[in-house]
Amino acid sequence: MNRFNLDDTAMILIDHQVGTNTWAVTTPLALLQRNVLILARFATGTGMPLVLTSSQEDNVDIQGPLMPELAAANPAAFAARIRRSGVVNAWDDDAFAQACRASGRRNLVMAGVTTDVCMVGPAISAVQEGFNVQVVCDACGSSNPIAEEMAWRRMESAGVGLSSTQAMVAELVRNWASPAGSVAFPLLLG
Repeated sequence: MNRFNLDDTAMILIDHQVGTNTWAVTTPLALLQRNVLILARFATGTGMPLVLTSSQEDNVDIQGPLMPELAAANPAAFAARIRRSGVVNAWDDDAFAQACRASGRRNLVMAGVTTDVCMVGPAISAVQEGFNVQVVCDACGSSNPIAEEMAWRRMESAGVGLSSTQAMVAELVRNWASPAGSVAFPLLLG
């Protein structure tokens, strides 16, 4: 897999909703939310394209709205988020897939909840379409460890790279003394 750079990568965050986040017991909720916000704020601070999507936000009792902190992190991306009507594999939603393609980037950093339902499909579909994909595992989570492990295995066997928030940010920064490094440090240490 190629190393990802700021100028060839887009950040894609899938279904980080106030309800669905609570289903991700394999990643503690506070850590999951922290890492999602690091990714969103890093993308915003470095000018990377940021694509957000949600599924059935109106289903407040189960899925709920997208994390409101994402609106503060990037109001434009939040306003442009792709609101899916319930399509499980986000890549099957034409508006979402088109938004990812329209980023103009061939490398996609993805995270989503739940890993085994919401993340596997779009990650594998994007790879099948010719994108390079790295999934940030600690900004994802599943309802149980077996489901999480099977999701990781499925994605890896399909050519999806797996990473962590800090490792992904470090790969994109490349040099802590760079402008991107000055964006990353406060986020990672905060």
